[in-house]
Amino acid sequence: MIPYDSNMDDYPQQSSNQINQEDRPDKQEEACGVFGIYAPGEDVAKLTYFGLYALQHRGQESAGIATFEGTTVHLHKDMGLVSQVFNESVLQELPGNLAVGHTRYSTTGSSRKVNAQPAVVESRLGKLALAHNGNLVNTVQLREELLQSQCNLVTTTDSEMIAFAIAEQVNAGANWVDGCIQACRRCQGAFSLVIGTPDGVMGVRDPNGIRPLVIGILAGEPDRYVLASETCGLDIIGAEYLRDVQPGELVWINEEGLTSITWQQQSQRKLCIFEMIYFARPDSLMHEETLYSYRMRLGRRLAAESAVEADLVFGVPDSGIPAAIGFSQASGVAYGEGLIKNRYVGRTFIQPTQTMRESGLRMKLNPLKDVLAGKRVVIVDDSIVRGTTSRKLVKTLREAGAVEVHMRISSPPVTHPCFYGIDTDTQDQLIAATKSVAEIAKQLEVDSLAYLSWEGMLEATREDTNSFCSACFTGDYPVAIPEQVKRSKLILEKATV
Repeated sequence: MIPYDSNMDDYPQQSSNQINQEDRPDKQEEACGVFGIYAPGEDVAKLTYFGLYALQHRGQESAGIATFEGTTVHLHKDMGLVSQVFNESVLQELPGNLAVGHTRYSTTGSSRKVNAQPAVVESRLGKLALAHNGNLVNTVQLREELLQSQCNLVTTTDSEMIAFAIAEQVNAGANWVDGCIQACRRCQGAFSLVIGTPDGVMGVRDPNGIRPLVIGILAGEPDRYVLASETCGLDIIGAEYLRDVQPGELVWINEEGLTSITWQQQSQRKLCIFEMIYFARPDSLMHEETLYSYRMRLGRRLAAESAVEADLVFGVPDSGIPAAIGFSQASGVAYGEGLIKNRYVGRTFIQPTQTMRESGLRMKLNPLKDVLAGKRVVIVDDSIVRGTTSRKLVKTLREAGAVEVHMRISSPPVTHPCFYGIDTDTQDQLIAATKSVAEIAKQLEVDSLAYLSWEGMLEATREDTNSFCSACFTGDYPVAIPEQVKRSKLILEKATV
């Protein structure tokens, strides 16, 4: 059985069983960022480095780049941030015409260097390098099948299984594209893949399109294509956004250009709604607008649904800020800054002292006492998972002089865990799964608490409201979750407490 494991942003070299639940970030945590480029004559390693740098928010545990120089694969990956794993001398050792990159936050497989990606495996046609964002739900079955086929699995990740499944099909006589299609048809769950081969790069998205994947083209270079989890990964290298890889689509990029293949007719499109609420960068494009604009609409809708008399509204940096601005615009409550974020607190491998850990939140967020003193404040955040951080935050604001603290959340209550590539708690640890809004407000010690409605969240997308996965709010999973997967996550999560 593949273990469920997680690694916290604050303590990058600790696995979840080394971290007390109180110390864990009170957020849903993203899985991975993927990047791929086909650009003969360009410094593909350096372009990939900057692409991963822009996607760093999607995973801070490990990073890796594989480049292809003919049939030779150059690979470098390690634990740490992109800027810690790579430097100029390392990048110079990664020549080639195409590259695949990955930045990881583990949800399947333990927090070890061997599980860093890209996953590289041998095949009849040469090596392939695979980078994966998402999570399979049929890993137990797939692993058993691969072991019966004598595949030499060396990691505990579902990503390596996909790579071996492709190699297995190629070794049986398939070409790269057909081998990938046959392997993907064995996979259930969420997967956006970038796959490097000696002959070209593939980008693949699962039939529901749960995780994002976009296509770009280098400015002025019509035959040089880029794949990335988000458009911010294109912007940083001057690539122009072309379009999304569609659910159930495979794109094959080689010297002949880009070929699109529908490998499976898409089911109902189900992009993860949390990509729009929180995970993706606010400057990334989805549905032909930046997510900043969507998040401001969430705030305006939140104000319409849960107005309150107050003197000041501000967001929890950084993800709560656009919604707070929208709330201010719709409510007339003045917007300002009440908290300053230390943006480098999670960028060290040195653990804080026990005294610092007990002070907790102030390592990340420090209140502006003169701004807050004597004020009735509204604080806007994107979500509450366990409530531990929110409670500390409210206490900090009161100690800074706020006379009333009203909390507004720009998403509905999180009541169910995710199995598609997001590190969430088990259901019994999600505060909204066991407590009413009034009970949560009492626990957080706020003067009032309100969440955005499920309908408001979806209507603010201005898209078909059925085209999003919102299982963490409803329990309606678009891809069925085997009971053994649910049980294994509960058992292993409880073992970490």
